[in-house]
Amino acid sequence: MRLFISRITDYAIYMLAPDGTVASWNAGAERFKGYAADEIIGQHFSRFYTARDRAAGIPEKALRLARETGKFEAEGWRVRKDGTEFWASVVIDPIRDESGELVGFAKITRDISDKRAAQEALRESEERFRMLVQGVTDYAIYMLSPTGEITNWNAGAHRIKQYEQEEVLGTHFSRFYTEEDRAAGKPANALAEATSRGRFEAEGWRVRKDGTKFWAHVVIDSIHNDAGELIGFAKITRDITERQQAAQALEKAREILFQSQKLEAIGKLTGGVAHDFNNLLSVITNGLDLLRPIVKDPEGLGLIGSMEKAAMRGASLTNQLLTFARQQPVTPEPRELNRVIAGFESVLRRGTRSSVKFELALAGELPAVQIDMALFETALLNLVVNANDATLDGGSIRVTTHVEELEGGRIGVLPAGRYVVVSVQDTGSGMSEEVIARAIEPFFTTKAPGKGTGLGLSQVYGMVQQFGGDLRITSQPAQGTTIALYFPVSGEEAVRDPEPPPRDKVLIVDDQPDVLDMAAEMFRTLGFDVITAASGRQALEILSRTPDVHLLFSDVVMPGLSGVELGKKAQELSPRTRILLASGYTTPAGSLKGFEFLAKPYRIADILKKLRALG
Repeated sequence: MRLFISRITDYAIYMLAPDGTVASWNAGAERFKGYAADEIIGQHFSRFYTARDRAAGIPEKALRLARETGKFEAEGWRVRKDGTEFWASVVIDPIRDESGELVGFAKITRDISDKRAAQEALRESEERFRMLVQGVTDYAIYMLSPTGEITNWNAGAHRIKQYEQEEVLGTHFSRFYTEEDRAAGKPANALAEATSRGRFEAEGWRVRKDGTKFWAHVVIDSIHNDAGELIGFAKITRDITERQQAAQALEKAREILFQSQKLEAIGKLTGGVAHDFNNLLSVITNGLDLLRPIVKDPEGLGLIGSMEKAAMRGASLTNQLLTFARQQPVTPEPRELNRVIAGFESVLRRGTRSSVKFELALAGELPAVQIDMALFETALLNLVVNANDATLDGGSIRVTTHVEELEGGRIGVLPAGRYVVVSVQDTGSGMSEEVIARAIEPFFTTKAPGKGTGLGLSQVYGMVQQFGGDLRITSQPAQGTTIALYFPVSGEEAVRDPEPPPRDKVLIVDDQPDVLDMAAEMFRTLGFDVITAASGRQALEILSRTPDVHLLFSDVVMPGLSGVELGKKAQELSPRTRILLASGYTTPAGSLKGFEFLAKPYRIADILKKLRALG
């Protein structure tokens, strides 16, 4: 045994006396400690310890623990004869005789510096990797258990998802998905694909701690041990919301450019055709003028009249086409649109049925914009008429104005700046996305054959483009439509039309359009400033905004609000307003006390007589 031990070179195996002095020495001890047997036997084994360990009493503690517990085992730095240090694995066993008396210690030491260096290199590598992962802030990098629970969390995950580590450790990663994706089983599907294929990659919406969403690029890799068993997943998430928004903006810009180029091409073609067609119409109308003196029989003159009407309709059509093509002669001038719309209100009201509520919601005084007033009024009337056609009885049409500060490219290709916005909103049938995409194309219409030319909205589009603006349609089927016109603010002062001499105002109310128009002409002949309404409800709206109405002339029998009820409410709103009621019935329903009554049919002389009676 002594011979066997003395020849071992990979281990230092030697005996210590009870006081710790070296009693024997083998070849292995000599090999990696550097001492010959005669140099070390009789010396205390503490000389192999570092000065730090000796000062801390480590050698004495090792012998005490071996004596008390039966064994001491540890690793630590030891010192060779030449002063160099090595990392040692040490085992000290007490040796006792048959009576149990301690006779010494058996000490086995092994140089494991290479093993420790490898372990230290691995630890440093792992620490560097941990620091690398923790230092990454652009990516959320974390581990999942095989069932999807979060097991660690890096700084990037905290920055992107806003959760602290202690808030998410042990919770399931599905908490970052939207409710819709969780209901569809997407988190489980992601882990299943990563397990079966080794990798899962996708993009989608994820949810931060504060409830906001971001567009994420996600990679999940499965992790297996040496035995091939799944031990978890590595998950990397990146917030690419800005990239997605940039891609969407680019796609939108491409769509706008394509639409603009398409409409520009259609406009050039349309303008050329309309111009040539106008020349042909000129020949036809001039020829008809030359034929009229020659043709004597009534039938021939009737044919010439019909041909002339058709030619004029053709001329109106070409004018609409030229407006779309932005080739219509215009005389733009700075105008305050609230005043323009208010002055055109009565015409707009005539464009709606009495069963459809029409209202204006005009902002405070607006900055001026450059427009041709006649073209603008025609375009606005087109929008109101279209809204009326799309709106069922009991619905509403609303014309609004406001000023808006736009970012560049938010509405078509309009540059950043201030714009006056005129909107026509209805509660009608709405449009699908496919219809919206084609709505401003010439001759495109969803109306029944013979009900429309398909040029109304294209004419509006051409008008607003001609003055440096743009048009936006917002609509959904069965939820109504809003068409907004954007006009760039002009730096000039708005033109004010000369104020006409003050005239008495009369508000004429009748649900029969032909009767309403005739009554309006009669009162204009008498020198009145005429306002018209097709229902009692419309009349009340006008009276609430126009307190200086001198005379209310209303039919008695109307749906909804009768003339008598209207007269009473009008007196409450404006006690100075005189009330004159008319009816085809000899004895109208309702009390006429306080009102003058005029039986239908009536003449101007009858009206004058009642006006004198009212004073």
